Amino acid sequence: MDHWFEIKNDDRILSPALLFYPDRIQANIQKMLRMAGSADRLRPHVKTYKCKEIVSMQMEAGITKFKCATLAEAQMLAECNVSDILVAYPLVRANQQKFLNLRKAYPAISFSTLIDHPEQVRQWKQHQEAPVNIFVDLDVGMHRTGISVNTLEELLSSIDAEYFNLMGFHAYDGHIRDGDSAERKEHVQQSFREVKHFLDDFEGPQTFIAGGSITFPVHATYPSRVLSPGTPLLWDRGYGESFPDLQFDIAVTLLARIISKPGPNLLCLDLGYKAIASEMKEHPPVAFPQIPDAEITDHSEEHLVIKTGDAKKWNIGGVLYGFPWHICPTVALHAKAGIVEDRSVQASWEIASRDRHYFFNEYETQNE
Repeated sequence: MDHWFEIKNDDRILSPALLFYPDRIQANIQKMLRMAGSADRLRPHVKTYKCKEIVSMQMEAGITKFKCATLAEAQMLAECNVSDILVAYPLVRANQQKFLNLRKAYPAISFSTLIDHPEQVRQWKQHQEAPVNIFVDLDVGMHRTGISVNTLEELLSSIDAEYFNLMGFHAYDGHIRDGDSAERKEHVQQSFREVKHFLDDFEGPQTFIAGGSITFPVHATYPSRVLSPGTPLLWDRGYGESFPDLQFDIAVTLLARIISKPGPNLLCLDLGYKAIASEMKEHPPVAFPQIPDAEITDHSEEHLVIKTGDAKKWNIGGVLYGFPWHICPTVALHAKAGIVEDRSVQASWEIASRDRHYFFNEYETQNE
C-alpha cells in the first residue's frame, strides 16, 4: 500500500498528534471547485478544520463566502478578513449580542445568521440596532432546526425591514446518507421538492444555500443554489467508506505510539478518546492502515487497545497512523496540527476556533 502518511521525523513529534497534509488539502479544494463549477457558488463550512490557514487556502482559490456554526468560528473568519460570513445557527439571548458586537468590530464584513422561529425574531427585535442580515432556515427532513415551508407564513410576516434584511433561505440535509449516488440524488429531489415549489413562487430574495458535504454535488446541478460542503477538505474514514463515489482524499491522520503490550496479540496505544472522537458507537473510531486487521478491544480516556495477529511485529515505541472515522469532532480535541510537507513536520497550525466564547470580552457589554 501507499504509505503517503508516514513522516521521516516522527522522533520529534509528541504523541498523540494531529497531522495535516496541505498538498492533499489543496487537491481536495480543487476537486470541490470542479464539482461546484466555480468559486462563486461555494460557501464552505469551516466546522471541520477550524483553522485560519485552510481558510486562506480557499481564499487564494477565489472563495470569498464562508459558513460556520459557532461565534468563535465567526471571529476566526473575520480575522481572516473574508468578505461574507454566515453563522448557520439560530442565535438567542446573549449570543445575539455577541454577533452584533462582531459585526460592529468588523464593519467591512457582511455578517448573517439563521432564524426559524418567531421567538428568535422577537428576541432580535429587542436589540434596537441596524437591521440584521438573516436567512430563513428550512427543514427538509432532518428535524433538527428549520421550519417547514407549509408553516412559513407567520415567520415571514414577522420579518420587517426595520429589524431585518431577508437575504434568502438555507437548508441542511444531513439526514440524506444514501451510499448509492443515484439513490442519493433521488432522495435530495424528494426532500427538496416542496422547497423548490415554494421558491419558484416566492416574490423576494432567491438566494438558497443548500446541502452539505455529501449532497452538494447533487445541488450543484441546480444552477441557482449556493453550496456549503465542509468535510471534503480533510475527509475521513467514515465518509470515504460510506460515499466512495465522492473520491476526496484523506488529508489528516493521528500519529500514535505503542506504549504497552498487555497480552498476546494485544497492543496498547496512547490514543484515548480525549484525542479522537468516539461518539459513533456503531463504527470503530479509527482505522490503522499499517494494521488492517486491528480490532479495538478497549478504549478509555488515554488508552486504546487493539488486537492483531501482527502484534509480534511491533515494538513498544512503534508509531502507528490512524484515519479517524469522524474528523470534525476529532480536530476540535487538539490545540494544534502538525503540518506535513516533504514527509516531515516542520510547522504547526493552530486550531484557532476550537474554543468557545463563554463570556463577553471585558470591552464588550450588553449595552454596546
